[in-house]
Amino acid sequence: MLKFKFLLWAFAQMLRRKIRSDASAARYVASKSLVFQIRTVSGAGRYFVIKDGTVRSSSGLAATPRFTLTFTSAAKGFEILSAKDAQAAFLRGVGSKDLTISGDFREVLWFQGLTAFLQPPKVVLPYDRTVF
Repeated sequence: MLKFKFLLWAFAQMLRRKIRSDASAARYVASKSLVFQIRTVSGAGRYFVIKDGTVRSSSGLAATPRFTLTFTSAAKGFEILSAKDAQAAFLRGVGSKDLTISGDFREVLWFQGLTAFLQPPKVVLPYDRTVF
C-alpha cells in the first residue's frame, strides 16, 4: 500500500517538474481544467487537479472527478503504473479487470497524452539511420 501511495505522490512531482521545464508540456496543460483520481477498490488513492497550467494533488478521493482509474489492489496498481511497457500494462490491466476506468474517456485520452511527456526521449543511434 505504501509503495502505491508513494508512486502516486511521485507522479504528481514528476508532472510538476516536467511542466516547469518543458514548454511543450506547459502548453499542453495551459488551458486545461481537470480533476481526476487514481485509487484502489478499498478507497486508498489520490486525486489530481490540473488548473491554470499547474498540477496539484492531494491524498484521498475527489467529490466529482472527471475520470477515475480504479485498481483491484495497491499491489496491482503499483505493478501496472510502474511497468516499463506502460501502455501494454494498462491494456492488460483493463483486459484482466485489474484496472477499471470510469468517467469521460476523452479526458482519459488527454491524460495519456500528458503522460507521454514523462517518457524518456528516444535516442536514434547513428547506425540505425542507415538504409541497410
